[in-house]
Amino acid sequence: MSSKKDASGPPPPPRPLGVAVADSHTHLDMQEGSVEEALAKAASVGVTTVVQVGCDVPGSRWAAETAAAHAAVWAAVALHPNEAPRLVHGDPDGWSGQRRAPGGRAALDEALEQIDALAALPQVRAVGETGLDYFRTGPEGVEEQQYSFRRHVGIAKERGKALVIHDRDAHEDVLRVLDEEGAPDRVVFHCYSGDAAMAKTCADKGYYMSFAGNVTFKNAQPLRDALAVAPPELILVETDAPFLTPAPYRGRPNAPYLIPYTLRAMAQVKGMDEDELAAAVAANTARAFAY
Repeated sequence: MSSKKDASGPPPPPRPLGVAVADSHTHLDMQEGSVEEALAKAASVGVTTVVQVGCDVPGSRWAAETAAAHAAVWAAVALHPNEAPRLVHGDPDGWSGQRRAPGGRAALDEALEQIDALAALPQVRAVGETGLDYFRTGPEGVEEQQYSFRRHVGIAKERGKALVIHDRDAHEDVLRVLDEEGAPDRVVFHCYSGDAAMAKTCADKGYYMSFAGNVTFKNAQPLRDALAVAPPELILVETDAPFLTPAPYRGRPNAPYLIPYTLRAMAQVKGMDEDELAAAVAANTARAFAY
């Protein structure tokens, strides 16, 4: 008989992968346990590299410090799209849990300068997650989000780093801003959320598409349709942990060691051998993040 704890706690480890891969997007600072424990557990199932992603200045600084301390970790630094309106207008629910007093555009510019400085570090391989999120931020936050996004695009190009995109309910505007600003050489759509038509557009532009555990959800057929048409050389896999735990463990805490569940589901959608897809994903991630 399974206990209530079993039904809500960490899922069991999957069967190890035959070919090692990377978790292209995770938030170790939001997960339980130590970084060392998370990395060891991930490595035991064939997930040997992770990209730790910052969402605000403190989180980005932590990502850079963690990547400097661990060979298996690379960092991405940025202000999450929802962080920009928080800095300008104030919000008690910032990513770091700190109360945000209204700081105006000057506060946003100061934070962007700190992100730019972090992006220059060698262990920081990407600027992100940046982009647009119209789901949690209403029309009043669009101007600040788009301003911040454009600045991040510029930082990525200036520093020669990949750009990691957070795109929620904002597909057309994200693609438009990238066209208007001129996209960096390497663009990753984290937790890809578009349809098959958008996947073809991304493929035409050479943008990487990173798929998370939600591709396994029953109601996610449009995501699977997008994955089906995405070229194997542009596909990545991620957890976005502690969020988006793959089926059949949806709702329980996610972590990098659960990547094999998602990758195996992706291989079925692509009609590819598991090892073949893992090898492609591993090569793609190394190319996207230049490590």
